[in-house]
Amino acid sequence: MTAQRNLDADLDFAAQLADAAWAAIRSHFRALTQVDGKTNASKPGFDPVTEADRAAELAMRALVAAHRPGDGVTGEEFPETASDSGYRWYFDPIDGTRAFVAGLPVWTTLIALAGPDGVPLIGVIDQPVLGERYLGWPGGARLDTAAGRQPIRSSGCADLRLATIATTDPFIFSPPEQGAWNHLRSAARITRYGLDAYAYARLAGGTIDLVAESGLKSWDVAALIPVVRGAGGLATDWRGNPPALGGQIVCSSSEAVLEQALLALRRAAD
Repeated sequence: MTAQRNLDADLDFAAQLADAAWAAIRSHFRALTQVDGKTNASKPGFDPVTEADRAAELAMRALVAAHRPGDGVTGEEFPETASDSGYRWYFDPIDGTRAFVAGLPVWTTLIALAGPDGVPLIGVIDQPVLGERYLGWPGGARLDTAAGRQPIRSSGCADLRLATIATTDPFIFSPPEQGAWNHLRSAARITRYGLDAYAYARLAGGTIDLVAESGLKSWDVAALIPVVRGAGGLATDWRGNPPALGGQIVCSSSEAVLEQALLALRRAAD
């Protein structure tokens, strides 16, 4: 039988994980001496990985091994470990490595904890250069900064024509996906690119109204869902069903904007 977790304690622990990741990353930001490439079928072209990615994930894995030894870990850089507790941590040490390599402060560290049913319970989207840490859990979300903690809420924008929308890179979409995205772009008021998971943080913070992406992995997605939902937003796949941990995802500030977007996205849904 799986033991009941104290989510407040797990949230505190997730914040410790984010601190450990930044401690490992800090000296490398805007000071890289080497950038390696890796094969990734969902991201054609050069897919960078740095020593900072590897060091941050190792730092977080070490804390889990020391303080949550029964929990499993799934991370981007190293093999998955088994879970004896039924709970699993998901780590993307640097989501937006291209932005990191370019010295742009829109990369984030993603941390999530999923329960025995595989549904993410808590999520952290951490942007330490800006000093912004977005946390989400069932029924709530907050932004931690040097000024303190504050609850966050999605905008509630109810019309795609008034919305600010984002995707990281439309050129990695398949032709049908790109057609669906172009429909959204032509309808929306403002469109932004290149933000990776930071776009979902700002959806939770109320300044972006919709994000749609595809070709994602479990470590890309798991942290986003609790933060967006905790702030009152919605997260589904491109058919409007509960999102998988990977593939296509759309997050929205309101049911109305989501339904308008799904009219286009369903045509290109997997």
